[in-house]
Amino acid sequence: MKRLLASGAGAIYQICKVFRQGEAGRNHNPEFTMIEWYQPDMDYQQLMRQVDTLVRRLLKDKLALNETVFFSYREVFENIVGINPLQATEAELKAVVEANNIQLYNSDVMLSNDALLDLIITHVIQARLPKNALVFIYDYPASQAALANIKKNDVDIAERFELYINGIELANGYQELRNANEQQQRFEKENSLRELAGLQTVPLDTNLIAALESGLPMVSGVAMGLDRVLMLAAGADSLHDVIAFTIGNA
Repeated sequence: MKRLLASGAGAIYQICKVFRQGEAGRNHNPEFTMIEWYQPDMDYQQLMRQVDTLVRRLLKDKLALNETVFFSYREVFENIVGINPLQATEAELKAVVEANNIQLYNSDVMLSNDALLDLIITHVIQARLPKNALVFIYDYPASQAALANIKKNDVDIAERFELYINGIELANGYQELRNANEQQQRFEKENSLRELAGLQTVPLDTNLIAALESGLPMVSGVAMGLDRVLMLAAGADSLHDVIAFTIGNA
């Protein structure tokens, strides 16, 4: 889609099937349906408002929603677990993990600070977000947004957001990175980190790099899980209730 944007396609969207190996559970399925769209000449703050409007229309008369809430990534950590995620040490993050009895599948595995932050988000913060409201968390650490633009006044923060309702993540959006050289450097750095972690590296997306080199307009994009929206609209407790064939009962 970014290649199309670089070719002058303008505002575009697609609704498609997505496959992610190893993800299964109440809110996960290896195959799911996603809507993804890109809006040129719109920053990520404006895109959050657009997402808010769409989700409210999709859930109208299905789920009573309070006023939308916006937290920066730093605010939500400071408010709920009392640490600054942009400055917290490994020891401080591990202390939060231990205090909340988060069990690791393999205690011998060395986790990065970003991995620890993700554990705290998924196991502590999501459940404590305001209920029956759209909750946007924005301005993520730059290390957690390989495809997002970095804020001009703070190199540690990326112009990325996520949307939650009742602790369920619905959408992930960015103001898109447009610099081809920086994008290639990020891909290479990510592969270096994967190698250090003993993971398989990912081939560089040379088509995307070439598209960025040709020129990408200022654009923001977002991907939203439609099955999760349907689950909320139906008042269901699991994706198994709204997907015809899920893992375990296909």
